[in-house]
Amino acid sequence: MTKAEMVAKLSEVASVRKKQAEKVLTELVGMIKASLVKGEKIALSGLGSFSTTARKARTGVNPRTGAALKIPARKAVKFSAAGAVKKELNVPAGAKKAAKKAPAKTAKKKK
Repeated sequence: MTKAEMVAKLSEVASVRKKQAEKVLTELVGMIKASLVKGEKIALSGLGSFSTTARKARTGVNPRTGAALKIPARKAVKFSAAGAVKKELNVPAGAKKAAKKAPAKTAKKKK
């Protein structure tokens, strides 16, 4: 889903104008970025949590030349999905259809 699609859906669901929905989404992303830069952990109930992690310097290989190169230490963003999200992602395909489909009603035959 792209940002434009998210804005359109948010606008529709919240019954607000697209400009307002875009501003809310932009501010939310900005707040998440600012918190991560500060080293804070962000937890969104029902979705998961974002945190920063430190990666050590290491030696890599240039795939084109095969030459060794140094990869410097850096920080990265880590996302851990909430249990509910993991559960929903891993429901077997047949179980999803069965859960959504209501049982068929049996029609009574007239005599």
